[in-house]
Amino acid sequence: MFIRSRSFTPLISPKRSNFSLSKFGLFSTFASSAEKLMTHLQKNESKVEKSLDRVKIKLNTACINEVLQRCSVDKPQMGLRFFIWAGLQPKYRHSAYMYGQACKLLEIKQKPHIISDVIEAYRMENCAVSVKMFKVLLYLCREAKDANLGLRVLRKMKEFNCRPDTTAYNVVIAMFCEKREVDEAMKLMEEMGLIDLYPDMMTYVAVLKGLSDIGRLEDACRLVKAMKGHGCVPNAVVYSILLDGICRFGSLERAMEMLGEMEKESGNSKPNLVTYTAVVQRFCEMGQSMDALRILDQMREFGCKPNKTTMSVLIKGLCVEGRIEEAYKVIDKVAGESVSYDECYSSLVLSLLQIGKLEEAEKVFRMILVQGLRPDGAASSTVLRQLCLVGRWLDAFRLCEGIENSGNVSIDADIYSILLAGLCQEKNLVVAAKLAKLMVERGVQLQAPYVDDVVKHLKNSDEEELVSKISRISS
Repeated sequence: MFIRSRSFTPLISPKRSNFSLSKFGLFSTFASSAEKLMTHLQKNESKVEKSLDRVKIKLNTACINEVLQRCSVDKPQMGLRFFIWAGLQPKYRHSAYMYGQACKLLEIKQKPHIISDVIEAYRMENCAVSVKMFKVLLYLCREAKDANLGLRVLRKMKEFNCRPDTTAYNVVIAMFCEKREVDEAMKLMEEMGLIDLYPDMMTYVAVLKGLSDIGRLEDACRLVKAMKGHGCVPNAVVYSILLDGICRFGSLERAMEMLGEMEKESGNSKPNLVTYTAVVQRFCEMGQSMDALRILDQMREFGCKPNKTTMSVLIKGLCVEGRIEEAYKVIDKVAGESVSYDECYSSLVLSLLQIGKLEEAEKVFRMILVQGLRPDGAASSTVLRQLCLVGRWLDAFRLCEGIENSGNVSIDADIYSILLAGLCQEKNLVVAAKLAKLMVERGVQLQAPYVDDVVKHLKNSDEEELVSKISRISS
Protein backbone atom coordinates (compact mmCIF):
# COMPACT_ATOMS: atom_id res chain seq x y z
CA MET A 1 0.00 0.00 0.00
CA PHE A 2 1.48 3.32 -1.04
CA ILE A 3 0.86 6.11 1.42
CA ARG A 4 1.28 9.66 0.28
CA SER A 5 2.44 12.36 2.55
CA ARG A 6 1.71 15.86 1.44
CA SER A 7 3.19 18.05 4.31
CA PHE A 8 38.82 8.37 -34.10
CA THR A 9 44.23 7.73 -40.82
CA PRO A 10 45.53 5.27 -42.92
CA LEU A 11 48.05 6.29 -45.59
CA ILE A 12 46.59 7.17 -49.00
CA SER A 13 46.87 4.30 -51.45
CA PRO A 14 45.85 3.71 -55.10
CA LYS A 15 43.11 1.42 -53.83
CA ARG A 16 41.58 4.15 -51.74
CA SER A 17 41.74 6.54 -54.71
CA ASN A 18 39.86 4.05 -56.91
CA PHE A 19 37.18 3.81 -54.27
CA SER A 20 36.71 7.55 -54.27
CA LEU A 21 36.26 7.60 -58.05
CA SER A 22 33.71 4.83 -57.79
CA LYS A 23 31.87 6.74 -55.16
CA PHE A 24 31.85 9.84 -57.38
CA GLY A 25 30.41 7.74 -60.17
CA LEU A 26 27.61 6.63 -57.87
CA PHE A 27 26.65 10.19 -57.08
CA SER A 28 26.71 11.18 -60.75
CA THR A 29 24.35 8.34 -61.72
CA PHE A 30 21.26 10.27 -60.67
CA ALA A 31 22.29 13.33 -62.68
CA SER A 32 23.14 11.29 -65.81
CA SER A 33 19.80 9.44 -65.61
CA ALA A 34 17.92 12.71 -65.33
CA GLU A 35 19.93 14.12 -68.26
CA LYS A 36 19.00 11.15 -70.43
CA LEU A 37 15.34 11.52 -69.53
CA MET A 38 15.39 15.25 -70.21
CA THR A 39 16.93 14.64 -73.66
CA HIS A 40 14.05 12.35 -74.61
CA LEU A 41 11.48 14.76 -73.21
CA GLN A 42 12.82 17.77 -75.09
CA LYS A 43 13.07 15.92 -78.42
CA ASN A 44 9.53 14.57 -78.22
CA GLU A 45 7.44 17.07 -76.31
CA SER A 46 4.21 16.06 -78.06
CA LYS A 47 4.63 12.31 -77.59
CA VAL A 48 6.15 12.24 -74.15
CA GLU A 49 4.97 8.84 -72.96
CA LYS A 50 6.00 6.87 -76.10
CA SER A 51 9.42 8.51 -76.02
CA LEU A 52 9.94 7.74 -72.35
CA ASP A 53 8.90 4.10 -72.85
CA ARG A 54 12.05 3.66 -74.99
CA VAL A 55 14.33 4.81 -72.18
CA LYS A 56 15.81 1.97 -70.14
CA ILE A 57 16.52 3.63 -66.81
CA LYS A 58 15.87 2.49 -63.26
CA LEU A 59 13.73 5.18 -61.70
CA ASN A 60 14.24 6.46 -58.18
CA THR A 61 13.20 9.45 -56.13
CA ALA A 62 16.42 11.44 -56.72
CA CYS A 63 16.21 11.03 -60.51
CA ILE A 64 12.52 12.00 -60.67
CA ASN A 65 13.08 14.95 -58.38
CA GLU A 66 15.89 16.21 -60.64
CA VAL A 67 13.70 15.99 -63.76
CA LEU A 68 10.87 17.84 -62.02
CA GLN A 69 13.22 20.60 -60.92
CA ARG A 70 14.49 21.07 -64.49
CA CYS A 71 10.97 21.15 -65.91
CA SER A 72 9.48 23.38 -63.23
CA VAL A 73 10.87 26.66 -64.57
CA ASP A 74 9.39 26.78 -68.06
CA LYS A 75 8.00 23.31 -68.91
CA PRO A 76 5.72 22.34 -65.98
CA GLN A 77 3.21 20.54 -68.22
CA MET A 78 5.99 18.31 -69.56
CA GLY A 79 7.15 17.74 -66.01
CA LEU A 80 3.66 16.67 -64.96
CA ARG A 81 3.31 14.24 -67.86
CA PHE A 82 6.70 12.77 -66.92
CA PHE A 83 5.57 12.41 -63.30
CA ILE A 84 2.36 10.62 -64.34
CA TRP A 85 4.34 8.29 -66.64
CA ALA A 86 6.84 7.52 -63.88
CA GLY A 87 4.03 6.60 -61.51
CA LEU A 88 2.88 3.85 -63.88
CA GLN A 89 6.22 2.05 -64.17
CA PRO A 90 6.13 -1.51 -62.77
CA LYS A 91 9.22 -1.29 -60.57
CA TYR A 92 8.58 2.15 -59.15
CA ARG A 93 5.86 3.75 -57.07
CA HIS A 94 5.55 7.37 -56.01
CA SER A 95 5.85 7.95 -52.28
CA ALA A 96 3.85 10.51 -50.34
CA TYR A 97 7.03 12.59 -50.22
CA MET A 98 7.29 12.53 -54.02
CA TYR A 99 3.69 13.66 -54.45
CA GLY A 100 4.48 16.53 -52.13
CA GLN A 101 7.59 17.44 -54.12
CA ALA A 102 5.72 17.31 -57.43
CA CYS A 103 2.95 19.49 -56.06
CA LYS A 104 5.47 22.03 -54.75
CA LEU A 105 7.86 22.09 -57.75
CA LEU A 106 5.09 22.24 -60.36
CA GLU A 107 3.12 24.73 -58.24
CA ILE A 108 -0.13 22.81 -58.67
CA LYS A 109 -1.82 24.57 -55.77
CA GLN A 110 -1.09 27.98 -57.32
CA LYS A 111 -1.58 26.86 -60.95
CA PRO A 112 -4.27 24.13 -60.96
CA HIS A 113 -4.84 24.69 -64.68
CA ILE A 114 -1.67 22.60 -65.32
CA ILE A 115 -3.68 19.46 -64.57
CA SER A 116 -6.50 20.50 -66.90
CA ASP A 117 -3.93 21.39 -69.59
CA VAL A 118 -2.35 17.93 -69.38
CA ILE A 119 -5.75 16.21 -69.67
CA GLU A 120 -6.56 18.36 -72.71
CA ALA A 121 -3.15 17.51 -74.25
CA TYR A 122 -3.95 13.81 -73.83
CA ARG A 123 -7.24 14.38 -75.68
CA MET A 124 -5.67 16.41 -78.50
CA GLU A 125 -2.89 13.83 -79.04
CA ASN A 126 -5.37 10.95 -78.78
CA CYS A 127 -3.23 9.36 -76.05
CA ALA A 128 -4.13 6.07 -74.42
CA VAL A 129 -5.18 7.12 -70.93
CA SER A 130 -5.78 4.70 -68.04
CA VAL A 131 -7.49 4.84 -64.68
CA LYS A 132 -4.06 4.66 -63.04
CA MET A 133 -3.01 7.86 -64.81
CA PHE A 134 -6.07 9.64 -63.49
CA LYS A 135 -5.35 8.36 -60.00
CA VAL A 136 -1.91 9.99 -60.07
CA LEU A 137 -3.67 13.26 -60.93
CA LEU A 138 -6.20 12.74 -58.14
CA TYR A 139 -3.46 12.14 -55.58
CA LEU A 140 -1.85 15.40 -56.70
CA CYS A 141 -5.18 17.17 -56.21
CA ARG A 142 -5.31 15.70 -52.72
CA GLU A 143 -1.79 16.96 -52.03
CA ALA A 144 -2.89 20.41 -53.19
CA LYS A 145 -6.03 20.10 -51.02
CA ASP A 146 -8.19 21.11 -54.00
CA ALA A 147 -11.45 19.15 -53.83
CA ASN A 148 -13.09 20.99 -56.73
CA LEU A 149 -10.09 20.25 -58.98
CA GLY A 150 -10.29 16.62 -57.87
CA LEU A 151 -13.97 16.51 -58.80
CA ARG A 152 -13.23 17.92 -62.27
CA VAL A 153 -10.55 15.24 -62.78
CA LEU A 154 -13.03 12.56 -61.68
CA ARG A 155 -15.62 13.83 -64.19
CA LYS A 156 -13.02 13.88 -67.00
CA MET A 157 -12.42 10.13 -66.62
CA LYS A 158 -15.65 9.31 -68.47
CA GLU A 159 -14.51 11.32 -71.53
CA PHE A 160 -11.58 8.87 -71.87
CA ASN A 161 -13.76 5.79 -71.26
CA CYS A 162 -12.10 5.32 -67.89
CA ARG A 163 -14.49 4.00 -65.25
CA PRO A 164 -13.72 5.48 -61.82
CA ASP A 165 -13.27 2.88 -59.09
CA THR A 166 -13.96 3.11 -55.38
CA THR A 167 -10.45 4.39 -54.64
CA ALA A 168 -10.88 7.29 -57.08
CA TYR A 169 -14.17 8.27 -55.47
CA ASN A 170 -12.70 7.92 -52.00
CA VAL A 171 -9.95 10.44 -52.75
CA VAL A 172 -12.45 13.09 -53.82
CA ILE A 173 -14.93 12.29 -51.06
CA ALA A 174 -12.22 12.63 -48.41
CA MET A 175 -11.15 16.00 -49.82
CA PHE A 176 -14.69 17.39 -49.60
CA CYS A 177 -15.05 16.07 -46.06
CA GLU A 178 -11.82 17.78 -45.04
CA LYS A 179 -13.29 21.01 -46.44
CA ARG A 180 -16.40 20.34 -44.38
CA GLU A 181 -18.47 20.16 -47.57
CA VAL A 182 -20.02 16.89 -46.44
CA ASP A 183 -23.19 17.18 -48.53
CA GLU A 184 -21.08 17.12 -51.71
CA ALA A 185 -19.23 14.07 -50.35
CA MET A 186 -22.50 12.29 -49.61
CA LYS A 187 -23.79 13.01 -53.13
CA LEU A 188 -20.67 11.33 -54.51
CA MET A 189 -21.21 8.36 -52.20
CA GLU A 190 -24.78 7.99 -53.52
CA GLU A 191 -23.49 8.36 -57.07
CA MET A 192 -21.21 5.36 -56.53
CA GLY A 193 -24.25 3.11 -56.16
CA LEU A 194 -25.60 4.26 -59.52
CA ILE A 195 -22.53 2.89 -61.33
CA ASP A 196 -22.37 -0.37 -59.39
CA LEU A 197 -19.69 0.74 -56.98
CA TYR A 198 -20.01 0.27 -53.25
CA PRO A 199 -18.63 2.42 -50.47
CA ASP A 200 -15.92 0.65 -48.47
CA MET A 201 -14.68 1.24 -44.94
CA MET A 202 -12.51 4.18 -46.10
CA THR A 203 -15.55 5.85 -47.67
CA TYR A 204 -17.64 5.52 -44.54
CA VAL A 205 -14.84 6.62 -42.22
CA ALA A 206 -14.21 9.79 -44.28
CA VAL A 207 -17.88 10.78 -44.39
CA LEU A 208 -18.50 9.88 -40.75
CA LYS A 209 -15.58 12.03 -39.66
CA GLY A 210 -16.87 14.84 -41.83
CA LEU A 211 -20.34 14.64 -40.26
CA SER A 212 -18.99 14.34 -36.73
CA ASP A 213 -16.65 17.30 -37.21
CA ILE A 214 -19.58 19.59 -37.96
CA GLY A 215 -21.89 18.18 -35.32
CA ARG A 216 -24.37 16.35 -37.57
CA LEU A 217 -24.63 13.46 -35.13
CA GLU A 218 -28.02 12.13 -36.22
CA ASP A 219 -26.82 11.87 -39.84
CA ALA A 220 -23.67 10.15 -38.59
CA CYS A 221 -25.69 7.61 -36.57
CA ARG A 222 -27.93 6.89 -39.57
CA LEU A 223 -24.82 6.33 -41.71
CA VAL A 224 -23.50 3.77 -39.22
CA LYS A 225 -26.81 1.88 -39.50
CA ALA A 226 -26.57 2.07 -43.31
CA MET A 227 -23.07 0.57 -43.10
CA LYS A 228 -24.45 -2.47 -41.36
CA GLY A 229 -27.18 -2.80 -43.98
CA HIS A 230 -24.53 -2.83 -46.74
CA GLY A 231 -22.52 -5.53 -45.01
CA CYS A 232 -19.78 -3.18 -43.81
CA VAL A 233 -19.40 -3.90 -40.09
CA PRO A 234 -18.48 -0.84 -38.02
CA ASN A 235 -15.22 -1.23 -36.12
CA ALA A 236 -13.65 0.59 -33.20
CA VAL A 237 -12.38 3.34 -35.53
CA VAL A 238 -15.91 4.08 -36.72
CA TYR A 239 -17.33 4.14 -33.22
CA SER A 240 -14.43 6.25 -31.96
CA ILE A 241 -15.15 8.88 -34.62
CA LEU A 242 -18.81 8.91 -33.68
CA LEU A 243 -17.95 9.08 -29.99
CA ASP A 244 -15.67 12.05 -30.58
CA GLY A 245 -18.51 13.91 -32.23
CA ILE A 246 -20.92 13.01 -29.43
CA CYS A 247 -18.44 14.22 -26.82
CA ARG A 248 -18.03 17.56 -28.58
CA PHE A 249 -21.60 18.23 -29.63
CA GLY A 250 -23.70 15.79 -27.65
CA SER A 251 -23.82 14.76 -24.01
CA LEU A 252 -22.15 12.50 -21.49
CA GLU A 253 -25.23 10.32 -21.31
CA ARG A 254 -25.19 9.69 -25.06
CA ALA A 255 -21.43 8.97 -24.93
CA MET A 256 -22.00 6.48 -22.13
CA GLU A 257 -24.79 4.83 -24.13
CA MET A 258 -22.52 4.57 -27.19
CA LEU A 259 -19.74 3.01 -25.12
CA GLY A 260 -22.30 0.58 -23.71
CA GLU A 261 -23.41 -0.38 -27.21
CA MET A 262 -19.78 -0.92 -28.25
CA GLU A 263 -19.14 -3.08 -25.21
CA LYS A 264 -21.95 -5.39 -26.35
CA GLU A 265 -20.42 -5.73 -29.83
CA SER A 266 -17.92 -8.45 -30.75
CA GLY A 267 -14.48 -8.50 -32.36
CA ASN A 268 -13.02 -5.22 -33.63
CA SER A 269 -16.10 -3.24 -32.67
CA LYS A 270 -15.40 -3.35 -28.95
CA PRO A 271 -13.99 -0.19 -27.37
CA ASN A 272 -10.26 -0.31 -26.66
CA LEU A 273 -7.76 1.72 -24.68
CA VAL A 274 -7.51 4.33 -27.43
CA THR A 275 -11.30 4.69 -27.56
CA TYR A 276 -11.71 5.25 -23.85
CA THR A 277 -8.70 7.57 -23.58
CA ALA A 278 -10.01 9.72 -26.44
CA VAL A 279 -13.36 10.12 -24.67
CA VAL A 280 -11.68 10.96 -21.36
CA GLN A 281 -9.52 13.55 -23.10
CA ARG A 282 -12.45 15.14 -24.88
CA PHE A 283 -14.44 15.58 -21.68
CA CYS A 284 -11.42 17.02 -19.89
CA GLU A 285 -10.89 19.49 -22.73
CA MET A 286 -14.49 20.60 -22.31
CA GLY A 287 -13.98 21.20 -18.60
CA GLN A 288 -15.97 18.15 -17.55
CA SER A 289 -13.27 16.19 -15.69
CA MET A 290 -15.69 14.79 -13.12
CA ASP A 291 -17.69 13.25 -15.97
CA ALA A 292 -14.41 11.91 -17.37
CA LEU A 293 -14.00 10.07 -14.05
CA ARG A 294 -17.24 8.19 -14.80
CA ILE A 295 -15.76 7.12 -18.16
CA LEU A 296 -12.68 5.88 -16.29
CA ASP A 297 -14.87 3.81 -13.99
CA GLN A 298 -16.80 2.34 -16.93
CA MET A 299 -13.49 1.60 -18.67
CA ARG A 300 -12.18 -0.33 -15.67
CA GLU A 301 -15.45 -2.22 -15.22
CA PHE A 302 -15.20 -3.35 -18.86
CA GLY A 303 -11.73 -4.76 -18.09
CA CYS A 304 -9.80 -2.14 -20.06
CA LYS A 305 -6.96 -0.78 -17.94
CA PRO A 306 -5.92 2.86 -18.25
CA ASN A 307 -2.32 3.64 -19.23
CA LYS A 308 -0.01 6.57 -18.51
CA THR A 309 -1.63 8.70 -21.21
CA THR A 310 -5.13 8.13 -19.85
CA MET A 311 -4.08 9.08 -16.34
CA SER A 312 -2.03 12.09 -17.45
CA VAL A 313 -4.98 13.50 -19.38
CA LEU A 314 -7.35 12.98 -16.47
CA ILE A 315 -5.01 14.35 -13.79
CA LYS A 316 -4.34 17.44 -15.87
CA GLY A 317 -8.06 17.96 -16.46
CA LEU A 318 -8.81 17.76 -12.75
CA CYS A 319 -6.00 20.14 -11.83
CA VAL A 320 -6.97 22.70 -14.45
CA GLU A 321 -10.46 22.77 -12.92
CA GLY A 322 -8.97 23.18 -9.45
CA ARG A 323 -10.00 19.67 -8.34
CA ILE A 324 -6.58 18.78 -6.92
CA GLU A 325 -7.97 16.60 -4.13
CA GLU A 326 -9.85 14.54 -6.74
CA ALA A 327 -6.54 14.11 -8.60
CA TYR A 328 -5.00 12.62 -5.46
CA LYS A 329 -8.00 10.33 -5.03
CA VAL A 330 -7.91 8.96 -8.58
CA ILE A 331 -4.18 8.28 -8.21
CA ASP A 332 -4.78 6.38 -4.97
CA LYS A 333 -7.54 4.38 -6.69
CA VAL A 334 -5.76 3.48 -9.95
CA ALA A 335 -1.99 3.69 -9.43
CA GLY A 336 -0.23 0.39 -8.97
CA GLU A 337 -2.61 -1.51 -11.24
CA SER A 338 -1.66 -0.70 -14.84
CA VAL A 339 0.10 2.61 -14.21
CA SER A 340 2.90 3.08 -11.70
CA TYR A 341 2.86 5.53 -8.82
CA ASP A 342 6.00 7.11 -10.34
CA GLU A 343 4.10 7.91 -13.55
CA CYS A 344 0.96 9.14 -11.84
CA TYR A 345 2.67 11.45 -9.39
CA SER A 346 5.07 12.73 -12.09
CA SER A 347 1.97 13.66 -14.10
CA LEU A 348 0.52 15.39 -11.05
CA VAL A 349 3.70 17.43 -10.57
CA LEU A 350 3.59 18.59 -14.20
CA SER A 351 -0.10 19.42 -13.97
CA LEU A 352 0.35 21.46 -10.80
CA LEU A 353 3.23 23.39 -12.38
CA GLN A 354 1.11 24.09 -15.45
CA ILE A 355 -1.51 25.81 -13.31
CA GLY A 356 1.10 27.77 -11.36
CA LYS A 357 1.05 25.82 -8.10
CA LEU A 358 4.81 25.50 -7.55
CA GLU A 359 4.59 25.01 -3.79
CA GLU A 360 2.14 22.09 -4.07
CA ALA A 361 4.15 20.59 -6.98
CA GLU A 362 7.32 20.81 -4.88
CA LYS A 363 5.64 19.03 -1.97
CA VAL A 364 4.50 16.20 -4.23
CA PHE A 365 7.94 15.97 -5.82
CA ARG A 366 9.72 15.76 -2.47
CA MET A 367 7.20 13.12 -1.36
CA ILE A 368 8.09 11.06 -4.48
CA LEU A 369 11.77 11.16 -3.54
CA VAL A 370 11.13 10.34 0.15
CA GLN A 371 8.98 7.35 -0.82
CA GLY A 372 11.85 5.97 -2.95
CA LEU A 373 10.01 6.46 -6.21
CA ARG A 374 11.58 7.71 -9.44
CA PRO A 375 10.10 10.86 -10.95
CA ASP A 376 10.30 10.99 -14.73
CA GLY A 377 12.63 13.31 -16.64
CA ALA A 378 9.92 15.76 -17.62
CA ALA A 379 8.72 16.30 -14.06
CA SER A 380 12.28 16.52 -12.71
CA SER A 381 13.45 19.03 -15.31
CA THR A 382 10.33 21.16 -15.06
CA VAL A 383 10.28 21.51 -11.29
CA LEU A 384 14.01 22.37 -11.22
CA ARG A 385 13.53 24.93 -13.98
CA GLN A 386 10.69 26.58 -12.09
CA LEU A 387 12.76 26.81 -8.89
CA CYS A 388 15.59 28.42 -10.87
CA LEU A 389 13.18 30.89 -12.44
CA VAL A 390 12.18 32.16 -9.00
CA GLY A 391 15.81 32.31 -7.81
CA ARG A 392 15.63 29.43 -5.33
CA TRP A 393 19.06 28.16 -6.33
CA LEU A 394 19.94 26.27 -3.12
CA ASP A 395 16.55 24.52 -3.02
CA ALA A 396 16.97 23.59 -6.68
CA PHE A 397 20.43 22.13 -5.97
CA ARG A 398 19.20 20.05 -3.05
CA LEU A 399 16.35 18.74 -5.14
CA CYS A 400 18.83 18.01 -7.95
CA GLU A 401 20.89 15.93 -5.50
CA GLY A 402 17.78 13.99 -4.52
CA ILE A 403 16.95 13.32 -8.15
CA GLU A 404 20.49 12.11 -8.85
CA ASN A 405 20.31 9.79 -5.85
CA SER A 406 17.02 8.29 -7.08
CA GLY A 407 18.91 6.98 -10.16
CA ASN A 408 18.25 6.71 -13.90
CA VAL A 409 16.51 10.06 -14.17
CA SER A 410 17.41 12.28 -17.09
CA ILE A 411 17.50 16.01 -16.39
CA ASP A 412 17.66 18.52 -19.25
CA ALA A 413 21.35 19.44 -19.75
CA ASP A 414 20.77 23.21 -19.76
CA ILE A 415 19.37 23.11 -16.22
CA TYR A 416 22.78 22.19 -14.78
CA SER A 417 24.29 25.26 -16.47
CA ILE A 418 21.49 27.57 -15.33
CA LEU A 419 21.76 26.27 -11.77
CA LEU A 420 25.57 26.56 -11.66
CA ALA A 421 25.41 30.13 -12.95
CA GLY A 422 22.79 31.00 -10.32
CA LEU A 423 24.81 29.53 -7.46
CA CYS A 424 27.88 31.47 -8.58
CA GLN A 425 25.92 34.72 -8.73
CA GLU A 426 24.80 34.12 -5.16
CA LYS A 427 28.45 33.41 -4.30
CA ASN A 428 27.44 30.04 -2.89
CA LEU A 429 30.72 28.62 -4.16
CA VAL A 430 30.85 25.55 -1.91
CA VAL A 431 27.61 24.27 -3.39
CA ALA A 432 28.69 25.44 -6.86
CA ALA A 433 31.84 23.30 -6.49
CA LYS A 434 29.70 20.26 -5.63
CA LEU A 435 27.53 20.84 -8.69
CA ALA A 436 30.58 21.34 -10.94
CA LYS A 437 32.01 18.06 -9.64
CA LEU A 438 28.70 16.33 -10.32
CA MET A 439 28.68 17.75 -13.86
CA VAL A 440 32.25 16.47 -14.44
CA GLU A 441 31.25 13.02 -13.18
CA ARG A 442 28.16 12.94 -15.38
CA GLY A 443 29.98 14.38 -18.42
CA VAL A 444 27.53 17.28 -18.55
CA GLN A 445 29.01 20.26 -20.39
CA LEU A 446 28.67 23.82 -19.18
CA GLN A 447 26.85 25.56 -22.01
CA ALA A 448 28.60 28.43 -23.79
CA PRO A 449 26.25 31.28 -22.76
CA TYR A 450 27.09 30.67 -19.10
CA VAL A 451 30.85 30.05 -19.22
CA ASP A 452 32.14 33.63 -19.00
CA ASP A 453 29.80 34.60 -16.19
CA VAL A 454 30.55 31.50 -14.12
CA VAL A 455 34.33 31.78 -14.60
CA LYS A 456 34.27 35.50 -13.71
CA HIS A 457 32.54 34.91 -10.40
CA LEU A 458 34.84 32.04 -9.48
CA LYS A 459 38.03 33.92 -10.34
CA ASN A 460 36.93 36.86 -8.23
CA SER A 461 36.59 34.45 -5.34
CA ASP A 462 40.04 32.88 -5.87
CA GLU A 463 38.47 29.52 -6.73
CA GLU A 464 41.20 28.49 -9.21
CA GLU A 465 40.60 24.78 -8.66
CA LEU A 466 36.93 25.18 -9.45
CA VAL A 467 37.80 27.29 -12.51
CA SER A 468 39.95 24.36 -13.68
CA LYS A 469 36.98 22.03 -13.25
CA ILE A 470 34.75 24.38 -15.18
CA SER A 471 37.19 24.44 -18.12
CA ARG A 472 36.88 20.67 -18.26
CA ILE A 473 33.12 20.80 -18.64
CA SER A 474 32.82 23.84 -20.93
CA SER A 475 31.28 23.25 -24.36
